[in-house]
Amino acid sequence: MAEQLNLSNFEDARCYLRKLREDQIRDAAMVVQIWEDVLMNYAYNLGDELWLIYEQVCIAALDCQRPDLVMVCIGELENKFPKSLRVTRLKGMLYEAEDRYEKAQQLYEHILAEDETNMFARKRQVAILKAQGKTAEAINKLNDYLKEFMTDFEAWMEQCDLYIAENDYAKASFCMEELILSNPHNHLYHLKYAEIKYTQGGPENLEIARAYFSEAAKLNPHNLRSLFGLLMTASGLAVYHSKNSKERQANTKYAMWAAEQINEIYGNELTKSQISNMKITETIEKLLGEISAKTTN
Repeated sequence: MAEQLNLSNFEDARCYLRKLREDQIRDAAMVVQIWEDVLMNYAYNLGDELWLIYEQVCIAALDCQRPDLVMVCIGELENKFPKSLRVTRLKGMLYEAEDRYEKAQQLYEHILAEDETNMFARKRQVAILKAQGKTAEAINKLNDYLKEFMTDFEAWMEQCDLYIAENDYAKASFCMEELILSNPHNHLYHLKYAEIKYTQGGPENLEIARAYFSEAAKLNPHNLRSLFGLLMTASGLAVYHSKNSKERQANTKYAMWAAEQINEIYGNELTKSQISNMKITETIEKLLGEISAKTTN
């Protein structure tokens, strides 16, 4: 969208920021640039939308490590909404950026005292624990949160990552299973679940991984990560079932199909050099050659 707009134009810049908010996209550097280069000097033309833009710019400035701009935005918002819990949350995020976690925690506790169902404050508390390296405590806090907000898919993904950080792949798998149930057409959920199962290892987990790599590749045929995962998993199973002719042939077939898809994608990718194409082809052929040699012995 940015390429189709003249972001030096007031209306185009305004529409672009609105589109980012509606689609919940954080393009921090662009937001800050648009504000400082275009909209800041014409803030009086923004009407009530100005306050949404101040909040958007404040979060972007936090991402860009611009405390000067953060303070300006919070100051304007606080003057307009002196008792707003949303402004209090922004102040807490500023304290987090400054590593003043106790001050941030106090503000989030104040928010929850006023509104115990405030999702954002509770998630920020998890973020504080994570930033402090208290992964186990962050997991417990997020578990309590998910008991009340079970449809927060971002929270399930975050919990999965926390479990992975603790090498608790069984519970990480559970998180991904919940996400797959919630949206079975999201290829990224299938892909991550497959990668977790691949990491766990063992023939049963590899069988599951192969199935979910296959599903991810089916949902998004151009996802190389899914195809490479299928290639590696099927190759490993072909070696494992070297004495079982039926299983060996089936997995070799999966591996060959994945290799063909990878070669086709690289072959059709015009931005890749011929050298890159040769290297990926040689790598796949070498891998399949090794599998063939092992399974025939």
